[in-house]
Amino acid sequence: MSRSKHVLSSSLGKKVIMSLTGLFLCTFLVIHLIGNLQLFYNDQGKAFNDYAYFMTHFTPIKVISYLLYTFIVIHAVWALVVTIHNKKARPKGYAVFRGSANSAWSSRNMGILGTVLLVFIVTHMSNFWWKYHNDEVPYVEYRTDLNTNETKVTELVAGEFTDYVKYVDDEVEVIKAKDLYKQVAFAFKEWYLVAFYVISMVALSFHLVHGFKSAFQSLGLDHKKYIPFIRFLGIWIFAIAIPIGFAALPVYFYFFN
Repeated sequence: MSRSKHVLSSSLGKKVIMSLTGLFLCTFLVIHLIGNLQLFYNDQGKAFNDYAYFMTHFTPIKVISYLLYTFIVIHAVWALVVTIHNKKARPKGYAVFRGSANSAWSSRNMGILGTVLLVFIVTHMSNFWWKYHNDEVPYVEYRTDLNTNETKVTELVAGEFTDYVKYVDDEVEVIKAKDLYKQVAFAFKEWYLVAFYVISMVALSFHLVHGFKSAFQSLGLDHKKYIPFIRFLGIWIFAIAIPIGFAALPVYFYFFN
């Protein structure tokens, strides 16, 4: 076995892979939330539908997206491998008594939290990504008067239009696009889906409370000089602000849209 294979197959190697893929996914969470916040704009989905088209058609973003999907799979599989390895390596008596006493709840239940998040990702992708890429969402036309900034919104008939168009005609900006915004509004009228999203964001919060800090420890970047900043980012930004931001979207559409 080569040195590199030995490192990757070791306990430390598995944790390094988990850490690198996890931090990449954390970066994606920030970018994804910034884009999703456009759902709060009072423009009947114009900004969000523009964002959705850009994210699915700009080549560098598409490449990063497929890299993201790969990292999600790697992160999930390696999490399972690490969990099984830890259970085999840890004596039962020690795991039950000492482990429970000296580790946080989120640390002891990363497998459960990760499973909830994996189910969430599959549900999220099937509701939005799959339907968007397979023309299962409606189309919409925005006609904005550039002098008054007033926008007229018209739903296009299915089959009438199959691509994104943006142009200016006689001081009127015309945009025709897939209406992912309407799909979001439709999906989040179901209380059980909203509840599942909120529960999943609670799981994400607990997952990141332990995972974010642990990633830096596994990479050897937990110098005492940076620990306070890492803890601040891990708790207040990734474990609190970001999950609240994502959870607020379905709640907003269910109660106020």
